[in-house]
Amino acid sequence: MSVIVVGVEHDNASLELLERVAIDESTLPKALGRLRDRPNLSEVVILSTCLRTEVYAVVERFHEGVDDVRDFLADVSGSSIDSLGDRLTIRFDDDVPAHLFSVAAGLDSAVLGESEVLGQVRRAWQRSHEEKASGPVLGALFRHGIEAGKRVRSETGIARGITSFSHGAVALAADRRVDGLTGANVVVLGAGEMGEGVARALDGHDPAGVVVVNRSSERSHSVVAGLSRTLAARSRTAAFDDLGALLAGADVVFTTVGSTHPVVRRSELAGPASSRSPEDPLVVIDLGVPRNVEPDAADLPGLLLLDMDVLREAVTSALSGRRRELTAATQIVSDEVERYRVADRARDVAPLVAALRSGAEDLRQAEVDRRRAKRTELSEAQWDQVDAVTRTVVASLLHRPTVVLKETAGTPRGERLVESLRSLFDL
Repeated sequence: MSVIVVGVEHDNASLELLERVAIDESTLPKALGRLRDRPNLSEVVILSTCLRTEVYAVVERFHEGVDDVRDFLADVSGSSIDSLGDRLTIRFDDDVPAHLFSVAAGLDSAVLGESEVLGQVRRAWQRSHEEKASGPVLGALFRHGIEAGKRVRSETGIARGITSFSHGAVALAADRRVDGLTGANVVVLGAGEMGEGVARALDGHDPAGVVVVNRSSERSHSVVAGLSRTLAARSRTAAFDDLGALLAGADVVFTTVGSTHPVVRRSELAGPASSRSPEDPLVVIDLGVPRNVEPDAADLPGLLLLDMDVLREAVTSALSGRRRELTAATQIVSDEVERYRVADRARDVAPLVAALRSGAEDLRQAEVDRRRAKRTELSEAQWDQVDAVTRTVVASLLHRPTVVLKETAGTPRGERLVESLRSLFDL
């Protein structure tokens, strides 16, 4: 049995490929079901964010398991396996926890130390658990990864300042306008985690007004209600049907909708853009992967359309100073990976230790019962003392072997000890 991760990541793939391979919330249960039904995959978790789509899996046979995941990703992206080629990243065994813990800590993000990815890792595992696609192996792996991500953020300064794509997007929009976002009419399209993050990040930028647009009015009202008092007083909600009028009066638009196709057409932006000048364009920040805005809208003269590629470059440059925290954060991840490996090895020998202790207890109890039948002169209180003493002796005798087995699990010495124990005690 092996643990693998196969996927497409932002540092090895174009935005176009990331769009095609992305798996949104609505299609995730079906995708998990397709993978769960593969004969070589016993557990699976899909982590799909704006920067990556990865499949974590417990496989019975390594090469066949990798092929199953590769076939799945090729099918999702509409690509041939050959065309994916070296765009796929494959990790296995010890490299898997090192990668996941780095992802959860935000060390593998364009926004170093970003806060959003930790929640995405947690939800990926929870959804897999709900769909009965995850089990004890990936459960232990993801729980420890989430702990590692929390520890990095609490013990280092890697998450200070811009901590998410939401904050980065707002900073980018402010940077592209002469007066920043002061007095700007802002539209936030989408009220999910990213949209809520953008709305919150507007606090302190002094916009004239903010409109949160969402298909669910309950969700958009919840986002506005969660803003600071000052920003909430300038904010309102609207429905998708009002989008045309809202675009006409907007200075800055953020799109954060999870959709497999564009939700804002070039034709819808042509009118608003025509009334703007290149010096004071309508700024549109497209945070969707797949993209929310038709890419050819970028050629409209009065429109400045910025997508995730631009945002990644801008944020990477802005956060160069944060890299001095990277050494401490990387050491924490390394420590947590080693701690996970020790715990994982201990889990591997746990059934053997349990069998050893159970066998010893059965022998002890049988011998006490045999002696008790012959020594009728002893009282119940005396037999209770015999029982307690023999339990203590057996526990003491097994303590050192148990500790050594756990400490050496996964090593050549540990494997020799396991085989010796199985042979000596017929386990």
